[in-house]
Amino acid sequence: MSSPAEQLSLITPDEPAHQPADDAVRLLLFNTQNASPDRARRQAAWIASQEGADTAVLTEVSSTRGGDALVTALTERGYATVIAPQPAEADYRTVIACRTADAHKVESPVTVTPHRAPVARVTIGGHDIIVLGLYVPSRGPKEHRNVAKRAFQDAVTEALPKLHAAYPDIPVIVAGDLNVIERGHQPPHKVFGAWEYAFYDSFQAAGLTDAFRHLHPDKIAHSWYGRSGNGFRFDHIFVSTAHVTQVLACDYHQEAREAGLTDHAVMTVHFRLPGPAETT
Repeated sequence: MSSPAEQLSLITPDEPAHQPADDAVRLLLFNTQNASPDRARRQAAWIASQEGADTAVLTEVSSTRGGDALVTALTERGYATVIAPQPAEADYRTVIACRTADAHKVESPVTVTPHRAPVARVTIGGHDIIVLGLYVPSRGPKEHRNVAKRAFQDAVTEALPKLHAAYPDIPVIVAGDLNVIERGHQPPHKVFGAWEYAFYDSFQAAGLTDAFRHLHPDKIAHSWYGRSGNGFRFDHIFVSTAHVTQVLACDYHQEAREAGLTDHAVMTVHFRLPGPAETT
């Protein structure tokens, strides 16, 4: 029997609902909430309908039937490149989907559960960008509280400077569900420890800037809500600090969450690429 990846090669993709931009990065971050095959197909249809989803970073993707259905549906809806690492054992993973065929997987510098941290090199309008997708584990069951989360966070903290050093002149975008909040988060949540705030800080230390906070320094925004109704800004997009002035927009959108497609807000970033006159 052929693998899901081999089966994808037999699928003739539909014409994409939107043509990819050639002068900007239009990226969408979407937490799939371990979707069933049926909901995964509906998620793919919604994502493909969004103009700003030339590149989609999908977190909390299952490694079984729901995740495979999502990958297949994205391919059928015009995503020419779908990077979907498969873990050796059942676990959540992160998927990167691109409307352009001019994209390929590169080795992830994250050495712990790298299927949660794939990296893509994408060419848009003659310009290369690097996209790292992240899905940080939750705190986990009581008997293993924070073990997987800390190990993955430590591996990401170690990897971020390596990623920056490997691509010093190329814009880097890191997008994912980090399961941590920033310092000064409103409302405050006492459950988070110093090590979790330090993880958020490690992005800036590695030469990356929180794109949403760069554009909206004082705006209160949440991407996930607990049972009590309290909001958390768990989903983040970071851009290499040297290129952050090229960020035109970065926002959270609640429509997919309110429609029941996911329990997270969707996040988008619009990143301007140099025109011909600006290219050296």
